[in-house]
Amino acid sequence: MRIVFMGTPEFAVPSLEALLSSGNQVVGVVCQPDRPKGRGHQLVAPPVKLVAERVGIPLLQPLKIRTPDFLQALSSWQPDVIAVAAYGRILHKPILQLPPMGCVNVHGSLLPKYRGAAPVQWAVINGETETGITTMLMDEGMDTGAILLQAKLEILADDTAGTLAPRLAALGGRLLIETLAQLKAGTLVPTKQDDHQATMAPLLKKEDGLIDWTLGATSLSNRVRGLSPWPGVYTFLGDERWNIWKAASQATATSDAPGTIVMVNKQSILVATGDGLLEIREIQTANSKRMAVAQFLAGHRVTVGQQLGSPPNAVFG
Repeated sequence: MRIVFMGTPEFAVPSLEALLSSGNQVVGVVCQPDRPKGRGHQLVAPPVKLVAERVGIPLLQPLKIRTPDFLQALSSWQPDVIAVAAYGRILHKPILQLPPMGCVNVHGSLLPKYRGAAPVQWAVINGETETGITTMLMDEGMDTGAILLQAKLEILADDTAGTLAPRLAALGGRLLIETLAQLKAGTLVPTKQDDHQATMAPLLKKEDGLIDWTLGATSLSNRVRGLSPWPGVYTFLGDERWNIWKAASQATATSDAPGTIVMVNKQSILVATGDGLLEIREIQTANSKRMAVAQFLAGHRVTVGQQLGSPPNAVFG
């Protein structure tokens, strides 16, 4: 089959690499433009672009995809199917109708659960113990197309979004190849999604990492895992920002106000929440590296009764 691949971040790389090893012909790759990153705002190429350039596949990085020029360029590749994994934009009807076998998307959840841009993160945030990959025949909606194949994957107790995503991505590559093989053989019957069972996984923002201490300890512990490595979970002690990278929940009841530091020992800082205690185990402050609480306490004075919360000036970021 002649395949065009559309994808951008690291999550999409295993799907592209699986296609390249499958015996199919990847005739072109589409990814988002290079973006400025870091303090120097230097342009950085997306991971998918690096793979395409390494193997010499024709590449497009359109600023806009709803243009006659882009559609013409896409048509010139004459794809039988367009495979999509975390491209980052919703495809409109002229693109969806271009390949005879349709556009097949690799999505990081068991649809119809967690439709949207951040399914991996929200599954962890919500304390799920299982997730998976869905391949679907794309339509004009947000992850609303008919389901082709699904494969489940366990979420481990210590998984973060950062550790779960690579395992899901690898599974996505394998399931994409199986999906295309069955599509070619004519043995796949698309299954309409039950919209009544749908849940959303909206795009995350930096301010989503600010801790609301009135939430329960289990919810906050899951949030620490789900928002790692980005945007990260944080709180403030006065003007000092604490990024919290590892934490655990304790069911211990307390009468202290949420956000109050109730215990400090050599290994952890325990903070009252809306339900139970959050045990902070790894922390980072401005201009410092991530460190275990034992190392942090060697250079910072933290006392019982201090209050964690929003910054006094309520500036996020």
